[in-house]
Amino acid sequence: MAAVNVTGACPAPMKATSNGVFQGEAPLDAALPLLILQICLVVAFTRALAFILHPLRQPRVIAEIIGGILLGPSAMGRSEKFLHTVFPKNSMTVLDTVANIGLLFFLFLVGLELDIRAIRRTGKKALGIALAGISLPFVLGIGTSVVLRSTISKGTRNGPFVVFMGVSMSITAFPVLARILAELKLLTTDLGRIAMSAAAVNDVAAWILLALAIALTGSNTSPLVSLWVLLSGASFIVFSILVLKPLLAIMARRSPEGEPVKELYICITLSLVLACGFVTDTIGIHALFGAFVVGIIVPKDGPFAGILIEKIEDLVSGLFLPLYFASSGLKTNVATIEGAQSWGLLVLVIFAACFGKISGTLSVALLFKIPLRESLALGFLMNTKGLVELIVLNIGKDRKVLNDQTFAVLVLMAIFTTFITTPVVMAVYKPARRGAPYKHRTVQRKDLDTELRMLVGFHSTRNIPTVINLIESSRGTRRKGRLCVYAMHLMELSERSSAISMVHKARLNGLPFWNRLRNDKLDQMVIAFEAYQQLSAVSVRPMTAISALSTIHEDICTSAHQKRAAIILLPFHKHQRLDGTMESLGHAFQLVNQRVQQHAPCSVGIIVDRGLGGTTQVSASDVSYTVFVPFFGGNDDQEALAFGIRLAEHPGIMLKVMKFIMANQRQGNSTEINITDGNQDNDEAVFSELVSGNNEYISSEERIVGSNEDIISALKEMNKCNLIVVGRSPLTALELVANAHKDCPELGPVGSYLASQDFSTIASVLVVQQYNSMAILHPLVEEQPNTDIYDVPDTPVASGV
Repeated sequence: MAAVNVTGACPAPMKATSNGVFQGEAPLDAALPLLILQICLVVAFTRALAFILHPLRQPRVIAEIIGGILLGPSAMGRSEKFLHTVFPKNSMTVLDTVANIGLLFFLFLVGLELDIRAIRRTGKKALGIALAGISLPFVLGIGTSVVLRSTISKGTRNGPFVVFMGVSMSITAFPVLARILAELKLLTTDLGRIAMSAAAVNDVAAWILLALAIALTGSNTSPLVSLWVLLSGASFIVFSILVLKPLLAIMARRSPEGEPVKELYICITLSLVLACGFVTDTIGIHALFGAFVVGIIVPKDGPFAGILIEKIEDLVSGLFLPLYFASSGLKTNVATIEGAQSWGLLVLVIFAACFGKISGTLSVALLFKIPLRESLALGFLMNTKGLVELIVLNIGKDRKVLNDQTFAVLVLMAIFTTFITTPVVMAVYKPARRGAPYKHRTVQRKDLDTELRMLVGFHSTRNIPTVINLIESSRGTRRKGRLCVYAMHLMELSERSSAISMVHKARLNGLPFWNRLRNDKLDQMVIAFEAYQQLSAVSVRPMTAISALSTIHEDICTSAHQKRAAIILLPFHKHQRLDGTMESLGHAFQLVNQRVQQHAPCSVGIIVDRGLGGTTQVSASDVSYTVFVPFFGGNDDQEALAFGIRLAEHPGIMLKVMKFIMANQRQGNSTEINITDGNQDNDEAVFSELVSGNNEYISSEERIVGSNEDIISALKEMNKCNLIVVGRSPLTALELVANAHKDCPELGPVGSYLASQDFSTIASVLVVQQYNSMAILHPLVEEQPNTDIYDVPDTPVASGV
């Protein structure tokens, strides 16, 4: 009789694989194909949500939590057919197991990000803020638990429920906070450092409290059992520090910089993560604790920790972690929150969580004399929840401490508090960028013996040969004025764990900087510039900007102001394929260039790369280029001509200047092309001043044109040269065959035509926009005379600065 009952209660176990539809078997009745379908569905759905929420500057964890809830009984899971087909009950054990393995390794990554030495160095400010950010919300969580136990959580055990409520209210999600700070460029500012230090202390305290909560929730209610669990957990931590940490340190020492880490060391470390997870699960805490402890004790110095992150972060964060959110979402039924009482309790929980965190942090921050806006921003930052919150709630749900309705209320609280963080911080706090005004913001200048400073951006190795060859051509070999170049690698901020450590190494006080002690392995591409510097008289300063593409122009412009650059050079958002066609890297890269043109504190040049000098760096003695400058008039053309004259100082460069004169200027009659006379005299004076001289490498001619066809014909005469330097907005109102090229307003009418395949597949193009203080409507740097806020320690001393 008992056997019958057991058979009726337990469905038959699923087969691992199916024999296929042609054998008459449904693939979804087997565990492996069903798991594959679940992974693909969850990843596709959450990534689509992340794309939708990206304009709201939300971290991906928000999209993954919401995606998990929507796949569960709150939305799509309302369809019994969908739920039984894609997420049947007999598949949940496999799904939960794989999700928890992914979570295990993700907690290991979180431990790798957390440097315990930084916590020990935490100052009074961060420590006070962390304690306030834990204690007040914990107290409010206890008060809220009393209300919940009398309404929707009747019958729960008082001790465990109080601790779980306190932890869920007081926790700050360290990894989520790090990504929000990196996204807002606050990670390496004073505010970011305080927030990260306080969150690290908060994180460790929360895990200790969670261990206590878990120890209290066993099926055996004896206090002695809970005591044994805690003592065993403490013994495991001591064992890890005394035995495992030295073992990991030996492997880290045997993995020197510049050499690959042995596969055996990687295998041993990942096996340790699983073994320690097994030990802590056996103790009765949770497998996650073991993985987290291993991550913390891994040495952070040297390449070992970074290699570990690289090996597992994409697989874990991209595929397995979203499964945990789906698994959690399948347990969350928002429909259980119904009636005025339930919704009122949701508001109460959200208010208690926000009020406790924000007011506790704000009051202590003000006591430490942190300005009000920064204190308020700090309060909202410390209110960030996310994955760690979800882990706490899921453990509480599995241990029967939280029922369905309480679980749903607390999940919605976690979503709301994290969702509001970024918009509120952006609204209440914008770090001031201040700097001293400087003189030389253009290539065109009266004193030619002053140093010329360039900020050159590049996205990948594809841009480097042309950039270096252009720098070599610009170094002005006949002039006293030196060339100083800031080579900035433009990297998009990703969701990877390694991106956070890279941001720490590449930024200082919220801005990219040149660090003499930097790790070259961090960015192999700067090695090319450092090698070039050794072989030339040019000062090259490699930098790395890691930001979202929507805001990376702020890094470029503020760094150009900080370094007092005269011109910013950026790659065009399209590159030429072998067949001569131009392939776009994406609209986001084009918008970066347009934003830089709008906000730049100096001139801007956009390089359309068609292989200037080939695919390798050309030595100074081998430079042999023909450069063409079409001159129509206007400030941008004057700047382009000044840059061309600078190039002509190199003995291997021949400069050809063609001055276009409209027929109505000579004949006094009306033609297809009209010209504004305001700057005509100025153009004549500048043209004569720049072109005049005894330089045998410069030749100029005048070309009278009366139509667009005449201009196109004249330009095509130069389509075999190596480089064309042209102004973005020529004075002449041109209507070239640019109807097909109006998708590139950052190049202007002439530049758009020159960049098209119709013109050439050989000549590279540099489109120049001269700095115009009247055109910069919203400067990113507030200039203050006689201020030394920005020292420039990595810039060689030169005259005329």
